[in-house]
Amino acid sequence: MRKTVAIIDYGSGNLRSAEKAIAKAVHDGGIDATVVVTDQADVVRGAGRIVLPGVGAFGDCIKGLSALPGMVETLTDAVRGRGVPFLGICVGMQLMATRGHEHGVHKGLGWIDGDVVELKPEDPTLKIPHMGWNELRAVAQHPVTAHLSNTHAPHAYFVHSYRFAAAHLNDVVAEVDYGGSIAAAVARENMIGTQFHPEKSQVVGLRLLQNFVAWRP
Repeated sequence: MRKTVAIIDYGSGNLRSAEKAIAKAVHDGGIDATVVVTDQADVVRGAGRIVLPGVGAFGDCIKGLSALPGMVETLTDAVRGRGVPFLGICVGMQLMATRGHEHGVHKGLGWIDGDVVELKPEDPTLKIPHMGWNELRAVAQHPVTAHLSNTHAPHAYFVHSYRFAAAHLNDVVAEVDYGGSIAAAVARENMIGTQFHPEKSQVVGLRLLQNFVAWRP
């Protein structure tokens, strides 16, 4: 049965780039799946994979997601209740946290313990936002990021001013050094999130998306 990969449109995200990249990953991997962009909870409810992108401030993004009728409830049921594989990208990853501290304190989805806090590199010459290509380092084994350990100096594209400070280090599966170690990818059970943009990270990012669509947690 053909599975649906649902990319959630809640008014914040690089939707078309994500759609094109995931469609290419599906095609190149020979995976029987349809990629759709949707703001409808009913479509998400029937999806076999769910992707939550995100660009902008934490508070605006959680507000936009909550404004979609039934979406947060549907996501919670699908991801936490039924174990549907979930990928959060950039702020979409950050929304998985307990709280976000960007322009006030905002409640997140609370799926992975931790807070989203301001990025403060130890090196004062490093610019904020953290923008550009940086090397990833796998710190734990995970099926979606397995290729990072087998790729020479894997690089990915970042754009962010806040970081996911995970409460439990075993939820972090990849890091990046930007004036100190930052969580580049977090994961728990059927959920994974990347601070970087796989849809903009060329071969490394496309392989991650392909791994995600094929993943059976």
